[in-house]
Amino acid sequence: MLVKDAMTKDPVVCTATTSLRDAVGLMKKYHIGGLPVMEGTELVGMLTESDLIALLESERISDDLWLPSPFEIIEIPIREYINWEKTKHALRNIGDMQAKKVMTHRVVTATEGMEIGAAAALMLKEGISRLPVMRGKKLVGILARADIINAVGSSHSVPKGAET
Repeated sequence: MLVKDAMTKDPVVCTATTSLRDAVGLMKKYHIGGLPVMEGTELVGMLTESDLIALLESERISDDLWLPSPFEIIEIPIREYINWEKTKHALRNIGDMQAKKVMTHRVVTATEGMEIGAAAALMLKEGISRLPVMRGKKLVGILARADIINAVGSSHSVPKGAET
């Protein structure tokens, strides 16, 4: 089975200047986990749930034991308050950020004539959940893991000798 037989044609896309608020709105509306990012007719990136979640990652707390000096005890609450204010400000502004600031720039793609098994292997190797499908330089579809499962599940092969 080929990618063209399983892919979603005419995928939902966003532009490089689409706000994250609008991009997330598209993901929610269409129940999808990623969007090809376009500049005109050129595929320039992918914006995925993972890209968005990475914005919210916080630094890991150190396992080292640290005992503050008396001066640092006074300084810590002030420093933490300033950091919290910066974090709140950043979170407020995330929705206005453009897709191109967050998207994955290195896009792994498939072609229509690629075998489904090869596409699935590529997804596993790259650790990704979807492949934009290209015909030359034109985006013609997207192949998500669910598309592969649906294609495999809907292909019926009749066992030899079972034809009636």
